[in-house]
Amino acid sequence: MFARHLLSVAVLPFSVAVLVPLWLVRSNNISPAIATTAPQIVGQVVGLLLLLVGLTLFSASLRKFVTEGEGTLAPWDPPLRLVVRGPYRYVRNPMISGVVFVLFGEALVLLSRPHLVWALIFLGANFVWIPLVEEAGLRHRFGDPYVEYCRHVPRLIPRLRPWEPDDSSGMESAS
Repeated sequence: MFARHLLSVAVLPFSVAVLVPLWLVRSNNISPAIATTAPQIVGQVVGLLLLLVGLTLFSASLRKFVTEGEGTLAPWDPPLRLVVRGPYRYVRNPMISGVVFVLFGEALVLLSRPHLVWALIFLGANFVWIPLVEEAGLRHRFGDPYVEYCRHVPRLIPRLRPWEPDDSSGMESAS
């Protein structure tokens, strides 16, 4: 199981959040530098905060997949069980949200327009992929419990308070 998770992380989020950004640095001759103006300094501080939030969100989501989902984050090896605990109580796609925060954080820390464009492309691709492909597959695999979950938890913009499934939903109480 560890090898399956390692492969899925290496192929997907590592490629998106590390390999492509490194390629952008090299191909655009971007040199990391400490900001010199107040707006740049604020941008870099916000970027560091986004990186921290993104990594935390991604890690917490991945941990739930490992401990409760019995699968990986990869579409070719999806979880066997519907995960509705932890960060999934606030938003249906916390792993993607985490990666998006990381990408925008990288763009701000590096003060890089190419990284900003990459973050926007990734976000746009997920705006299409998630509802058309991912959610259709989840509805097929998990049925009514997933539909009920979707009624209460937004796709990309988190709820302010965590969703607590009731006993009649067929899902355990979230913790």
